[in-house]
Order: sequence, then C-alpha cells, then structure tokens
Amino acid sequence: MKEEKTFIGIDVSKEKLDVGVRPQADFMTFANTEEGISLMTDFVKSKQPELIVLEATGGLEMAALRSLAVAGLPAVCVNPRQVRDFAKAMGILAKTDKIDAHVIARFADSVRPEIRPLKTEETEMLDAFNTRRSQLIIMLTAEKNRLTTASKWTKKDIKKSIKGLEKALDKINREVENLIKKSPHWRHMDKILQSVPGVGPVMSLTILADLPEIGTMNRRQIAALVGVAPLNRDSGKYKGRRAIWGGRARIRSVLYMCIISGICHNPKIKVFYNRLISSGKKHKVAITACMRKLMIILNTMIKNDACWNE
Repeated sequence: MKEEKTFIGIDVSKEKLDVGVRPQADFMTFANTEEGISLMTDFVKSKQPELIVLEATGGLEMAALRSLAVAGLPAVCVNPRQVRDFAKAMGILAKTDKIDAHVIARFADSVRPEIRPLKTEETEMLDAFNTRRSQLIIMLTAEKNRLTTASKWTKKDIKKSIKGLEKALDKINREVENLIKKSPHWRHMDKILQSVPGVGPVMSLTILADLPEIGTMNRRQIAALVGVAPLNRDSGKYKGRRAIWGGRARIRSVLYMCIISGICHNPKIKVFYNRLISSGKKHKVAITACMRKLMIILNTMIKNDACWNE
C-alpha cells in the first residue's frame, strides 16, 4: 500500500500560528512566541512532513520559518496572493484561521512550491539596513517636498526633521558600507556588479540584500524572479499586450533607475535601447527590455565570476 505523504500549512499572525495538516485534517494553534514556535516545531517534526508552507506576513513568519529550517524541516514561504487565488480556484470562499491553515496545506500538496535556502543572518542584516535606508529616503523626500510649501511657522520644525533624517541616512550608509567591507564574498560581488556602467552602490546593495539567488539561476528564472519577464495575455484569436507582473519590486524599482542612467553611460544598453526604439517599440517597452537585459547580464557575470568587459 502506498504511504500517504503529509503536507502542512501554517497561517501566521502577530499573536499565533495556526497549523493545518493534510491529509489527516489535524489542526493545532500555537503562540507566535519563542516558546510557542519551539512547541510548533516539535509538533510539525512529529508529523514527518513532505513539505511545509507558510504565507509571507510582513516578517512575522521569519522566526517560525527559521526554527523549522534549523530543525531540518522542508519549509518554504510563499506570497499570500498565490494561496488566496488557489483557494478561489478551488471554490473555497470562506475565510477563518482554521480554513486558511488547511487551504495552505492543500496548496502545499497541489502546487509543491520550490524550497529556497534561507538568508543568512548577515544577509538579513543587510536587508534590514537596506529597508531602513529606503524608508528614510521616502521620509526625507516627503519632508523636502513639504518644505517648499510650508508656512513660516512650520519651516523651522521641518528643517530640523530633514537634518535628523539626513544624519540617520548617513549612519545607515556607513553601517552598510562596513558590513560589505567585512565580507570578502560581498566585496567581490560588489566589485563585479559596480564594474558595469550605470550600476552604482545602491543597485549593488539592493541585489546583495534582496537577490541572494543571483548567479545560481538561468536567464529566464532570474528575469521571472525579479519580475521583468514579459507575460502573455492571449485568448483564442485575441493577442493581448505583453506585460510584466509580480517579482521583487524593490529590485525592479532600482533597476529602472539604473537603465535610465545606463542609456546614457552603458554602450551596450544604449545600442540595445536605440535599436528597439528604431524598430518601433514604445519607450516603456524598450526600458523594460533593457531592464531584463541588464538583469541577465548581471546574473551571468556573477555566475561566471567576471567583471564588465567592453
């Protein structure tokens, strides 16, 4: 008799972890605390699961995911939109924590998402600094915009806020620089990435923090992961416009700025862009194609351990 494989879904919230088991239909709830996560890990381990799936929940899932990984269990974190779309496709419209946990377990059984290695503690630290850096830049930009229309009674306070944010941003930049300098591996990758005309410290940092898979994937996989691979929208005789969708938004945003610079400073990107425009492609289409090309170039350079070569 064929042995049934066990799949587990974990619905994560700030205070608790709801665990659904398939096909046994078991259900348990644990506190999302250090003690609760330890008990959850023991419970899950006793089930000898084929796969464990958690939904990304703004970082609330990381402690549980790390605990499962340390215990040697096959756990993966997925985009909650994927699970919700799966539930709708299966006709499951009701939503409670227990239902969600079992839906995630069912998703694990049906979809079998690929397990990716967890970020190291150093990479998580770099990612945290990069996230904070982005937040500070957004706040700083907002304050500078307010200053242009501020009344005489509030200008002093806004200027004080700007000064404080600039000081905090300088501190974060120094922390990031020191962190990269401490790692021979990151220093080497940073050197390769910044050897490309148009790629500066911000793009390099964002890749190091948000794209640890770079250099391990083929051209199609890396383009899809970043979200610069064109997706078809065809049905019958209808041929829809290709569009990009999903992927890692922060990398895509910085990549866009690199291309704007690259069109002027990177000869290969400039020639590629001009050829697309000459063939009748719209500006945005050409920019997206250049983003994909640059991402593939960077991936290949890291894979081949080679700096930019004119």
